[in-house]
Amino acid sequence: MPVDKVVAVVAVMIWAGCLAWGDCKTRTLPNLWTMGGAAVALVFRAGFGGIPLFLDGFAAACVAGAFLLIPFLLRGAGGGDVKMLFAAGAVVGWGGLFELLWVTSLAGVVMAVVMLIAGELDPARLKHYLRCAFDWRYDRAAGAAVLLPKDSARFRVPFSVPIAVGLLAAML
Repeated sequence: MPVDKVVAVVAVMIWAGCLAWGDCKTRTLPNLWTMGGAAVALVFRAGFGGIPLFLDGFAAACVAGAFLLIPFLLRGAGGGDVKMLFAAGAVVGWGGLFELLWVTSLAGVVMAVVMLIAGELDPARLKHYLRCAFDWRYDRAAGAAVLLPKDSARFRVPFSVPIAVGLLAAML
């Protein structure tokens, strides 16, 4: 692997690692880091590849961000996760977009299962959502009344970790 690619991978992994660490600690992703990362990636692409490489990264970023749009609207993902995935799409471009989204999705499922097994994630909310979707006899209001509040740490999965894993896989 060329030295310039190694430097880029290390820099991106430091950025993604800092975001993932902060997300695990606080369950938040600062706009300065997420959108700043996207801006740096797009400026880098424009500077080294001109308009075509910039547009490649911007289009991939938009598709990556849209990938989490429905979960965001359903309150299943946070805004920081959408912005971090947008930035990750800007980093990998069209060439690595499919691998980024695939590995991120797989790593997210694995992480959620591990968190469920470890007791770090509340299984009652997952059960409630599944029953709402598939059991027409289920009393949704009564089921929702006994759930933990949505701002509880046991409700949130730090999705930046799977995004960082997907980003690493797409860059290598």
